[in-house]
Amino acid sequence: MERDADWPIPPGLVRTDHAEPSVFRPESLLREARRQLDRVDDRVPDVCLLDPDGDVVRFLRESGRGQRSETWACYHTDLWTTDVGDVPVGVVGNAVGAPFAVLVAEELFASGCQLLVSVTSAGQLDPDLSLP
Repeated sequence: MERDADWPIPPGLVRTDHAEPSVFRPESLLREARRQLDRVDDRVPDVCLLDPDGDVVRFLRESGRGQRSETWACYHTDLWTTDVGDVPVGVVGNAVGAPFAVLVAEELFASGCQLLVSVTSAGQLDPDLSLP
């Protein structure tokens, strides 16, 4: 579809400084979310897990082995915390799609995460393994 020459793109919407960092910083997004959601600023565990299908979060909720964070300020996800051995782990479910997963990852790192593990599926890798 061709753009109508009589309907120009406003100059303020076209960035030419592509080498500059984004104006949408995860720290700023979290600060505003905390303000709007009335949440306190708190760190997430050092180790976090992205759970795209939500299976881990469902298990934590149903088994009572995790609790929902009251301080996590992402608008579209919940952070669940649990202990693996004596290591606190944060789990965010349903972060599906690369752009959204990257946004959540950036917010986790801005909130103190040091190691992020992303769980995914790859189909059957070994034909000798039985499928569920």
